[in-house]
Amino acid sequence: MSAMLLAAALGAVVGLLLALTGAGGGILAVPLLVFGLHLGVARAAPIGLIAVGLSAAIAAALGLRAGIVRYRAAGLIGGLGMLVAPLGVAAAQRLPNAPLALAFAAVLAWNAWRTFRRARAGTGAHAAHAALPCVLDARDGRLVWTRPCARALALTGVASGLLSGLLGVGGGFVIVPALTRYTDLPAGSIVATSLAVIALVSVGSVGAAAWHGALDWSQALPFAAGATAALLAGRVVAARVAGARLQQAFAALSALVAVMLVARATGWLAMH
Repeated sequence: MSAMLLAAALGAVVGLLLALTGAGGGILAVPLLVFGLHLGVARAAPIGLIAVGLSAAIAAALGLRAGIVRYRAAGLIGGLGMLVAPLGVAAAQRLPNAPLALAFAAVLAWNAWRTFRRARAGTGAHAAHAALPCVLDARDGRLVWTRPCARALALTGVASGLLSGLLGVGGGFVIVPALTRYTDLPAGSIVATSLAVIALVSVGSVGAAAWHGALDWSQALPFAAGATAALLAGRVVAARVAGARLQQAFAALSALVAVMLVARATGWLAMH
């Protein structure tokens, strides 16, 4: 199979995962590229983000049409993420592949544990309303902007931007818990706002990678095309198969991939 066809096939796998499990499924894009196309993490990260960013943009557009995206919060988090992402990309170009792979494996393992726990226990509850820095105004349903609220959302943007640029993860596993912890937004609005942020931050990371010459378009374009096609097709069947069991299976797969990444980074996989 040619490299372009293989990239398209891997993209289709990512698109299907995104359709079935949500934006968090894109976290497996980088490992698939690492093992499938034998890329380093720094080279695989922006290619994976193209697929994640496209899927997030499609879902966020639907959320905007439904009126559940908090666009001012998304603009603050995503804007800072876009500004910080190039720093992560620059660091990734200078770091050896082994520590990047180990860092990605740690993020993947943590996300697997959190996904499995959430699938078993259901969605978590908000903190006490009085303790939240960002709350909705009962009169108009908008967020009340205060200094603690802006600071919490800004720190979330910085963290998601750095991780996006450094490791090529969309940041949903950072943004969703942060919005759940710091705001009293309903679950649907949290997810939709998170997707809008992921789309924005992905633009910053992919653009910075292209500027550094770290983006191979001959692999990125077919990967993105395969992911988009599978995402749109997968949405038709996603509602029928989605559920706690699927999330648990995804968590187990993520944990397995994390172990494989550690084995590859330490040389154990190559020796055996």
